[in-house]
Amino acid sequence: MHIGVDVGGTNTDAALMQGNSVLASIKSPTTEDIGSGVVGAIRSVLDQTGADVSQITSVMIGTTQFTNAFVEGKKLVPVATFRAALPATESLLPMVEFPKHLADPIGRVSYLFKGGYEFDGREIAPLDEAAVAEAARDMKKRGISSAAVSCVFTPINDAMEKRIAEIIRAEAPDTRITLSSELGRVGLIERENATIMNASLADLAITVVNAFRSALAELNLTCPFYISQNDGTLMSAEFAEKYPVLTFASGPTNSMRGAAFLSGIKDGIVVDIGGTTSDVGVLKDGFPRESAISVDIGGVRTNFRMPDVLAIGVGGGSIVRQTDKGLTIGPDSVALNLLSEALVFGGKTLTTTDISVAAGYADIGDKSKVAHLDKEMVAEAVELMHTMIEEAVDRVKSGKGNVPVILVGGGSILVNRDLKGASKVVKPELSGTANAIGAGLAQVGGEVDKIYSYTHLGREDSIAQAKEEAVERAVSAGADRQSISIVNLEELPLAYLPAGAVRIKTKAIGDLALEEFAQ
Repeated sequence: MHIGVDVGGTNTDAALMQGNSVLASIKSPTTEDIGSGVVGAIRSVLDQTGADVSQITSVMIGTTQFTNAFVEGKKLVPVATFRAALPATESLLPMVEFPKHLADPIGRVSYLFKGGYEFDGREIAPLDEAAVAEAARDMKKRGISSAAVSCVFTPINDAMEKRIAEIIRAEAPDTRITLSSELGRVGLIERENATIMNASLADLAITVVNAFRSALAELNLTCPFYISQNDGTLMSAEFAEKYPVLTFASGPTNSMRGAAFLSGIKDGIVVDIGGTTSDVGVLKDGFPRESAISVDIGGVRTNFRMPDVLAIGVGGGSIVRQTDKGLTIGPDSVALNLLSEALVFGGKTLTTTDISVAAGYADIGDKSKVAHLDKEMVAEAVELMHTMIEEAVDRVKSGKGNVPVILVGGGSILVNRDLKGASKVVKPELSGTANAIGAGLAQVGGEVDKIYSYTHLGREDSIAQAKEEAVERAVSAGADRQSISIVNLEELPLAYLPAGAVRIKTKAIGDLALEEFAQ
């Protein structure tokens, strides 16, 4: 048996699973200290089934803590950025796009050196190792213990970044170092931004992961635990401590994986309706479709792996208003105060949940408290809710044909009919805890996204190298090598680059390596 947990800003959900069967699930409030909420949720599903902790082989946890911290500019540490690119890139310094509320806690300490690569891996200039050592000593004097290292075209050749890391460790051994080659894709600024983000979360990563460790220890759970990544796979706790940004958007991703699992639909659209927003994304072979463009996080452009998810301002707690310009829904919400502020629960705020109850297709709270609502207004609100969701579905579709739509989340009671653009609308059993169930799906992934020269290396050797690296990354993240398979391989010729340059994307997926942890 294993346990999936999803720690959201409002609720902490948990699901106890045995193989592909869900034995119990629960929604409970998220606590300020994170850990006690996890303890409570896990204890609840164990109590429901009478399962003993000795029967649990692994725990999988999804969390929004890192995303929220970065977007809000809280709990971030100062970062020193080391960039090897001179004489190029001097006109655009690191953190050029960072808004003030993020730049202030992170600082704008950066060091630029001669170095970097051409598109085919040839050096622009030799690395100035003496300058790197001097910069590392200066960083140490400033009291900065987190470093972000970037280099031009490092997805082709990461040797220079690794050498910079070696020099930093020699001068300042306690420094936590993030290499851009381990996170981002082609595009120096966006990849560097992702690296700085990760480095700024260095302290919080340790704090949060240790909180999870303490929570499991309190429950006498000695099994390993894993953290959800934003591609729908898992990574080891130790891996998460090094790469917290890989958890960004893992909440919607967990819901999408849970939706695919609960519905049996591998290709379709998932609408995850929460208290404030609805996240709409596309399933491809049971995994979320990745964004093909730069993603904005807290006002900062990045190019590391992120799911292609559209968020709209309609949820179960969205406020409904009658204005001079007509009826409006959201984007503001009563959110976690739904049980005290919505009309059906004795409150004074008209919400979408009240509308659903008044329309007769949701049965929660006291329906007599919405009996006075104007029927035409209720009908108009119902139509508007559905139209907003239909428009979102249409925006994420990649073709004209109708596709299956899967509804999950506590706010899925808002939908009571077929949707335009949907071949069918499915609301699976246990849809309210799809996120925790998605977190509990025990698969681990590794991904490579690099540029190769077919002229220099050849097509077959380039693809083989990309596949091998993806497999090794999956193993590093906790996958059983024997179970790993390549689930995606894309080749994109880059016509604007010479020497047969081709961008290769490949993903390897495998099951958790649990044998060594058997109790």
